[in-house]
Amino acid sequence: MNSNIQRTVDGVVDGSLSDKEVEDWLREVFENGLTEEETVELTHAMTHSGMVLEWPDEWNHLVVDKHSTGGVGDKVSLPLAAAVAACGGKVPMISGRGLGHTGGTLDKLESLPGYIVARTDEELRTQIEEVGCAIVGQTGDIAPADKRMYAIRDVTGLIASVPLVTGSILSKKAAAGLSALVMDVKVGRAAFMKNEDDARELAKSMSRTGQGLGIKTSVTLTEMNTPIGFAIGNSLEVLESVETLRGNGPGDLEELVCVQGGIMLAAAGLAENDNDGSMAIYDSLHDGTALSKFEQMCISQEVPPGVFDSEHSLLEALGLLDSNLNTTEVHVTDSGYISDIDALALAMVSSELGAGRKNIDDIIDMQVGLILDAHIGSIVENGDCWVTIYHRGILSEEHLDRIKNSLTISEKIVESKSRIIDII
Repeated sequence: MNSNIQRTVDGVVDGSLSDKEVEDWLREVFENGLTEEETVELTHAMTHSGMVLEWPDEWNHLVVDKHSTGGVGDKVSLPLAAAVAACGGKVPMISGRGLGHTGGTLDKLESLPGYIVARTDEELRTQIEEVGCAIVGQTGDIAPADKRMYAIRDVTGLIASVPLVTGSILSKKAAAGLSALVMDVKVGRAAFMKNEDDARELAKSMSRTGQGLGIKTSVTLTEMNTPIGFAIGNSLEVLESVETLRGNGPGDLEELVCVQGGIMLAAAGLAENDNDGSMAIYDSLHDGTALSKFEQMCISQEVPPGVFDSEHSLLEALGLLDSNLNTTEVHVTDSGYISDIDALALAMVSSELGAGRKNIDDIIDMQVGLILDAHIGSIVENGDCWVTIYHRGILSEEHLDRIKNSLTISEKIVESKSRIIDII
C-alpha cells in the first residue's frame, strides 16, 4: 500500500488533516491523475476506512450489484435488482439521491409510502437472506472517507477526475462485500460524460480498479442523449418500473435490464454465459417472479402491502391521483418520424417543476414529471400528443417552449437503435 495514500485517507477519516490539506491533496490528484496501481490503492483505502459487509460462505460469488453514472429516466436499478434476485442472486444495492437533473434511485423509491432507505447492518443481512435484494442508502459506517472527500470535491469543483470518481463509486460498492459488479457508464449530452473517449477512460478505470480489488467488474457503455423509457419523474418512473416488472416495459429499458442482469448472473455462476443470463432475466420479467421480488423488497422496507393490490391502489399510493396534480399535453406541429428528443432539456424542465434538487436538502415533488407518448422512430401526425406534463399550478410559456423545442421530426424513416455502445 502506498503509505502516502493510506496516510491521507487515514487523515481524512480521523480529522488530523484539515479541509484545506485534504483539498490540496485532491487538487493534486485532479490535476496530475493517479496510476492504475495508485487508483486501486486509493479505492482499497477508502473501502476499508469503514465497515465492509461480510456474507455467508455459501453465498460466495452470489453477491452482485450494478451502478450507473446517472441519466434521464434511468430507473434500471428498480426492476434489475428484483429480477436478479428472482434468478438466485443476492443484491445489496447501496444507492444515492439525485442532484441536478439526474434522478436518484432512493428518491424514486421514496415516492412509495413508507419506504425506508435506512437499514442497519443486521436488517440488511436479514432482508438479503429472506428476499434476495435491498435498495438502501449509504450509512455513516460505509466508506466514511468518501463522504468527506466528496463534500470537499463538490464545493471546490474537483468532481470530474477519473481516479477520484472511480474511488468514490467503487469504495462504496466494494464495502458492500460484492463478488461482481456491473458499471453502467452513460455517455451523451444528458450524461456526466459528454463524449465517448472520456466515457471509455472512466469505464476502463472502473473495470481495472474493480478487478484489482478482487471484484469481477464489467462496464456497459450506454447512450444518454434521449430519455430512457417514457417516464421522467419519481412516481412516474416507479410506475414504469412496475410495468417493466409486469413484462410491459419500454424496449430500451427492458434491454438494459436484461443485458446488465445477464452479465450479473453469469458472473455469479447462475448462468452459463451472458446471453443465457439475459434470457433468464427476461423470463423473470414476464412470468411474475421479478415483480414478486420487488413487492417483497418494498414491503420488507416498510411499504404497506396493500399498495400492490391493484393498479388503482398503486396510482393512489404514488400520489398520481392527487386532485391538485395538473396535466398538460404538448402536441406536435409537424408530421413525420421522431429522430431526436433532447433528454437534457426535458430533464431540466422536469427538475424545475420540482422533480429534482439543486441542493442535497431540497424537498422533491414526487409526482411532477413527464410522460412521453412517442419515442425515437415513432410516426407522428400534426396535432398528435407526444408528451404529457404532470405539474402544479400553471405552466410557464418558457417551459412549454423548451419542451416543444426538444423534439426533432424527420421526413425520413428513423430506426430506434440499441442504447448499448459497448461492453468492457
